[in-house]
Amino acid sequence: MAPALTALLWDVDGTLAETEFEGHRVAFNHSFAAAGLPWRWDRPTYARLLVVSGGHERITRFLEQAEGRAPDPERVAELQRHKQTLYTALVRQGGLALRPGVARLVEAAAATGLRQAIVTTSGRLAVTSLLEGAPPGVAGAFEFWICGEDVERKKPDPEAYRLALERLETGDQGVLVLEDSPAGLAAASGAGLPCLVCLSVATREHPASAFSAARAVVENLEESEGTVEVHQGPACPGPQVTLSWLQRLLDPP
Repeated sequence: MAPALTALLWDVDGTLAETEFEGHRVAFNHSFAAAGLPWRWDRPTYARLLVVSGGHERITRFLEQAEGRAPDPERVAELQRHKQTLYTALVRQGGLALRPGVARLVEAAAATGLRQAIVTTSGRLAVTSLLEGAPPGVAGAFEFWICGEDVERKKPDPEAYRLALERLETGDQGVLVLEDSPAGLAAASGAGLPCLVCLSVATREHPASAFSAARAVVENLEESEGTVEVHQGPACPGPQVTLSWLQRLLDPP
């Protein structure tokens, strides 16, 4: 018999909101321009760089490839610091809203007493900026955040989800992860947690095999017309992912 759903662990970038291409990518490019660097990441380039988790790590990988040597760590740190400031400004301008159905599901889970937390490779400042613009009932629904600064190894390493389980102090029974990427899915799976993948703009073109370990894969948590499009997992009746449907994902695979 499946355990009762007790907690939801939410990824941020691509899951709570479509932040990657028109948020983080734009901020990286502005940071490069301010530093007098010639590089601008277009969407295909940034899509390839998304296999590297974390902004500091992403800049390091790119500079290694572009310049043929390991970059100075302080140079990378300064580019990342400026990028974070620029990203915060972009979010506060109101350009990055939560994905359809996110606020509804977070608030519904909170109303029934489900515990919720954020588990992300993003920095705490970026998460703060995003949630400042969210509906009032959303930010307060998260009991704690596990951010990039809290771990030594970022996704796809399971460290962040293992740390979240330590904070929950209730074991892994009844805990469900919501992610959008293969790296996030691998991190959840490595911690022994079932995962719902909600495909994002950044991951929608990945092959289905990249998400074979997920309990279900959907296009969105909510559709304006018709029913939720499910690529993998049990059919979801109606236009919204509901808590009762999430409970079904805890059934033994």
